[in-house]
Amino acid sequence: MTEPVRPHSSAIRKPTERFAARTAGMTASEIRALFAVASRPEVVSLAGGMPNLAALPLDELSAEVGDLVARDGLVALQYGSAQGMPALREQICEVMALEGIRADPDDVVVTVGSQMALDLVTRIFCDPGDVVLAEGPSYVGALGSFAAYQARVVHVAMDEHGLVPDLLRAALRSLAAQGITPKLLYTIPTFHNPAGVTLTVERRTEVLEICAQYGVCVVEDNPYGLLGFSGRIYPALRSMDRGVVYLGSFSKTFASGLRVGWALAPPAVRDRLVLAAESATLSPPNLNQMIVSRYLAGHDWRGQIKTFTEMYRDRRDAMLRALETYLPEGFTWNIPDGGFYVWLDVPEGIDTKAMLPRAVTARVAYASGTGFYADGFGSRQLRLSYCYPTPERITEGVRRLASVLEAELDVLRTFGAPARPTLGTTRSGPQTPSPHTP
Repeated sequence: MTEPVRPHSSAIRKPTERFAARTAGMTASEIRALFAVASRPEVVSLAGGMPNLAALPLDELSAEVGDLVARDGLVALQYGSAQGMPALREQICEVMALEGIRADPDDVVVTVGSQMALDLVTRIFCDPGDVVLAEGPSYVGALGSFAAYQARVVHVAMDEHGLVPDLLRAALRSLAAQGITPKLLYTIPTFHNPAGVTLTVERRTEVLEICAQYGVCVVEDNPYGLLGFSGRIYPALRSMDRGVVYLGSFSKTFASGLRVGWALAPPAVRDRLVLAAESATLSPPNLNQMIVSRYLAGHDWRGQIKTFTEMYRDRRDAMLRALETYLPEGFTWNIPDGGFYVWLDVPEGIDTKAMLPRAVTARVAYASGTGFYADGFGSRQLRLSYCYPTPERITEGVRRLASVLEAELDVLRTFGAPARPTLGTTRSGPQTPSPHTP
């Protein structure tokens, strides 16, 4: 009887030796790791940035989807173009026009969420070791993409008015002295994730001028731009400079589960994005694109955004009231004018990452600030999301969090603040200050 061929034992014992070097930068984010715990019903989750879809007209949408498959199923369920459906790309240009962007549908690339667009942009621009500038703190998904492609992130600090131009200029000057030109400035100028601040119009112009001076491509990520609580819509950076690569999404203004986003890019960049998209997915899902397209054509999507905005404003107000009511002295936070997040600074000696297990034991979850930096900062900061829980749950969650913070302060009063390690120096300037002090 012939003996079966056995695989070489080393291939069984050490499969990781076959991985590409870039996989070393692919690590689980602290925020994503929270989801399993935060989804438990007894835990009030102030951690995730999950949109609240309760305000959507689900009955109407279900009938619309059924009709779509019945009438156009042979198209909706078939392969499509890697660039996305022409009709949807035209509608995307109408959406962007609200922020002052004049765009050609040929320069739009539809993606599976704006996260895919961000990944593709990083892939076509960044070689291992290249430098990317990003606000400090920055979106955790962006940091993951930069790490996966082995780019080095240099953070530039913000204040209550957004990215600080003088610190951006100083960072670029310092890098230039080392012979380094960053490949990208990645920025969320409007209702920032996680800091909740908005770049002023005056600073927008200055940031673009600085990047042009140093030859740095600007990538503008703008998922929250239409969710302003005052009714004001800020001009997109792309509306001021056609060289900006703009990333958009329907995840926050329609339905996150459809995973429809896009990139608007200059033609040379667009062509590379289409090639990269073909290698990643061949084509984005036709069905999802057609659902979004029908929604935009047949529903009052502007009114729906207004409904979402009013709902999120009520939740923001509930969180701000609860912070005022329950948090002790020594804590500061921003007052966001849109988006999903409040950014909280804690007193010296409290480590928000180390404190998180104790908060979960008290049945409340938040996102530690350390997950939003690539360089070890953020242990005195945390992000609170008000987008998903009801106002009552938000109030209870903040009450629970306040009790945990009080306990941390009691320990500090008893034993004193622990010595803090010296952190890296890749950040420019101080940690983000918050304009509200109780």
